[in-house]
Amino acid sequence: MAVPVWSVDPRTGKQREQVTVEATADQVDTAVRAAAAAAPALADRPVRAALLRTAADLLEAERERVVATADAETALGANRLTGELARTTYQLRAFADVVDEGAFLDVIIDHADPDALPVPRPDLRRYKVPLGAVAVYAASNFPLAFSVPGGDTASALAAGCPVVAKAHPGHPATSQLCGAILRRAAVATGLPEDTVTVVHGFQAGVDLIEHPLISAAGFTGSIPGGRALYDAAAARPRPIPFHGELGSLNPVIVTAAAAAERAERIGSGLAASFTLGVGQFCTKPGLVLAPAGADGDRLVKALTEAAAEAPSGVLLDGRMRDHFLAGVRERARLRDVAAPVEPGEDGANAVRPGFLTVPAFRLTQDGPHELLTQECFGPVTVIARYENDAEAAAVLARLPGNLTATVQLSAAEAAGEQGAAAELIARLTPLAGRVLVDGWPTGVAVAPAQHHGGPYPATTSVSTSVGGTAIERWLRPVTYQDTPPALLPPELRDDNPLGLPRRVDGQRYH
Repeated sequence: MAVPVWSVDPRTGKQREQVTVEATADQVDTAVRAAAAAAPALADRPVRAALLRTAADLLEAERERVVATADAETALGANRLTGELARTTYQLRAFADVVDEGAFLDVIIDHADPDALPVPRPDLRRYKVPLGAVAVYAASNFPLAFSVPGGDTASALAAGCPVVAKAHPGHPATSQLCGAILRRAAVATGLPEDTVTVVHGFQAGVDLIEHPLISAAGFTGSIPGGRALYDAAAARPRPIPFHGELGSLNPVIVTAAAAAERAERIGSGLAASFTLGVGQFCTKPGLVLAPAGADGDRLVKALTEAAAEAPSGVLLDGRMRDHFLAGVRERARLRDVAAPVEPGEDGANAVRPGFLTVPAFRLTQDGPHELLTQECFGPVTVIARYENDAEAAAVLARLPGNLTATVQLSAAEAAGEQGAAAELIARLTPLAGRVLVDGWPTGVAVAPAQHHGGPYPATTSVSTSVGGTAIERWLRPVTYQDTPPALLPPELRDDNPLGLPRRVDGQRYH
């Protein structure tokens, strides 16, 4: 019996329309096999680049419809979603540029050297090839940039991997629409329509990760959901890479000198960051170590004023709203926890932002206060007031892995006039994939040097899901030894017919 997939308006909780039905095991099998069959057509790099640019063009041509559909399903607002669509199309074009350049192939040639020590060296030629069909699991909080047309899909296609995307149940109509646009882009560039396919349903997601023709997977979502898929990927007869972004607290530490210098500015900046997008960013600062004493009080006062003025908002769906409210209540009941601005319900479907405070020593002990070092998805953060540097260091030492870690320094500390600042940055480095100084972690620039990942549970691998190096997740290296020139791939031939950047006998050529 077909299970309907409904689009729901989070502002009212009412069903909008039936979008499709959940994919059966047979339908998932058909989708994966069709995607795998499309892989040879993606071997042509110029065609891949054309696909990515055409997809960006078609998404922009459908901007009004895409934004309106996504807003109806997520309540994120037209302005936010218009910006997210621009980010999405930028990512697609950026990966097209990566494909054109060809450096991602990492071509290395070492010619034979019979006199090499300690042993003679054969002719060795190495580059990277695509893994095969990839499963992409869409995120709830970014219905465009981290969903069907998002960075995982863009980087996988750039690598030469067809994609089967598992739509998020929070925005099925957006997923279906964007999937159709990507399929049109494939046909327009001479590729099989099934270069990109979208499936719906919880069981479809399980069937997808277990399918023998799926070669890797990308996921953005919760720790329980991501860990279940990660374990399933590892338990297969042939385990596959699973690149999951699962959850992050994104700690911030405010030094005593920074609080003395600009407590009010830090407090207002923090309020803007943790309430951005109704607190539904994976980089939301969820724990802030602030000094006790008068300067820390100034920071909390400024934060109180700014957070009290922050608008209420609708979360992505009713389930997330329930989890947010339950999480806030559970944390607020802990001993020594106060709520200068109490987060909670605001009307039938909205929530109001707020924050909690706690003495930092509570987080240095085993017990119920460990809950405060776990992500609570939504517009809330925790301010832990520390008495001295040793207490702050003890809290940091107990934190799990994160996407980001931030330090707010004074001008003198930032200038290196006090060695403790460098020591603090060194202490934060093992905690996160991106370390920020005097900024806020919300907002992830799409740039070649970007890293959006971190130690577990932030991610399940050491790769990034943002930036040009995200393509590396879908590639594997292959070396050809003593292979006759006529039998080599063109990427590895001495005459370099494709004009690729490469390293030959230790020398780089561009």
